Order: sequence, then structure tokens, then C-alpha cells
Amino acid sequence: MERFGILLWDIDNTLLDFFEAERCAIRRCFSAFGFPSCSDEMVREYSGINTSYWKRLERGEITKRQVLVGRFEEFFSRHGMRTDEASAFNDMYQVALGDTAVFMDGAEEILRLCKGRMRQYGVTNGTKIAQDLKVKRSGLDELLDGIFISETVGYEKPSPDFFRAVFNAIGVAEGDLDSVLLIGDSLTSDIAGANKAGIRSCWYNPWGRKNGGEAVPDHEVSSFEQLKGILFQGE
Repeated sequence: MERFGILLWDIDNTLLDFFEAERCAIRRCFSAFGFPSCSDEMVREYSGINTSYWKRLERGEITKRQVLVGRFEEFFSRHGMRTDEASAFNDMYQVALGDTAVFMDGAEEILRLCKGRMRQYGVTNGTKIAQDLKVKRSGLDELLDGIFISETVGYEKPSPDFFRAVFNAIGVAEGDLDSVLLIGDSLTSDIAGANKAGIRSCWYNPWGRKNGGEAVPDHEVSSFEQLKGILFQGE
């Protein structure tokens, strides 16, 4: 029977609804910059561009700064907007992104259920500005035992160096890795990172996506209610 003493939680689209924060932030910044309104279709288009840039970062093809500015340069270029506004737009966007913190369904409940019974840490590739704001606004700073943001750690998920730094900080020895479970929505960042780090993982997949890649989760759940059955089996 599996027993986990340490949970590593991804934040965006695992604990907190990133898509909702993204939608609100984009529209607020469009208004502030005097741009035309941003339709739902445009938000979806930007979201796809954004995802592609973060995946390139995970593969080590570009820097985080190239992600943050390049995604808006491409998006603006597609719509005939001034690309020289991209850097300033991103600066405002980071703050706006942190202003919306909505829990995924059941996330807050399971965090409270696990609090005091297991050690819980956030592990995220999001920017420090946005994540610090979201963590405080949502109350994650009180629910979790610590937060590890890639900009502060110095490495991005799925790099093994990211997880080594986390293990060193929280005092997990190589022989204790069986006590660690990572829960995240990204196969390429979270699950692949857990595979490389030698820890077990749970793919949070409420959207019913197919796994067509090489990352192999130990568990897959579509809800946190299902995750309870893994964390508290036999109780």
C-alpha cells in the first residue's frame, strides 16, 4: 500500500485555474493599453501561442524572457498590433495575472484535508511576480509548507536540477524518494519531471486528454475526489 509523506503540487491548472486568470488578465491589459476588445476566440488563440512557447522553454530551446515577450510579439503581429508594446504589456500582464486566483474544483478542500498529515509544497514554472501574488491572494501561502518558483530555484521543470534543489531545501534524501508524490496537469513539465527525478507522479487530467508522449504517470485522476482514494487508501 502506497503511503506518501510529501506532496509536490503544481499550481497553474492544478491547484488554481490558470485559464480563468489568463482570460481576465488579457482583457484587463487590452483595456489599459487602449487596444480593441479581446474576443473569446482571440483569448484561445493567445493561449495556444503561450502554451507553445512554454513547451519550447521546457525543451531548453528559448529563455524565459523570450517566452514572456515573444508570445505577445507573435500574438500582436498576427492581429496587426504594435509589437514594440509587447514588453510593457507583459509587465502589466504579470501583475494582472496574479490578481485572479480561483481554485480548481476540489483543490482547496484536499489541501486542507492533507494539511498536517503530509508535507505539501508548490512547484511552479510561473513567474515570481504572478505566482507570489496568486499565492497570497488564494491563501496558498497558509495551506502549503513552502513554494518553489523556477525563477528563484534557478531551473525550470522538468529539469532534474529543479527537483534536486527542492529535495535539498526540504530535506529529502535519495533513499526517501518513495515518500514523494508530484501532482500536476502537464505531462511535459510535471510528469516528465517526476520521471527524471525518480519520484512517483499523479497526472491531474480533468479534461480527459490523451497521453501521446513519453511521460508515464504512476496515477491518473480526473478529480481530486479520485486523488483522495490514492492518498488515503485503506483509511
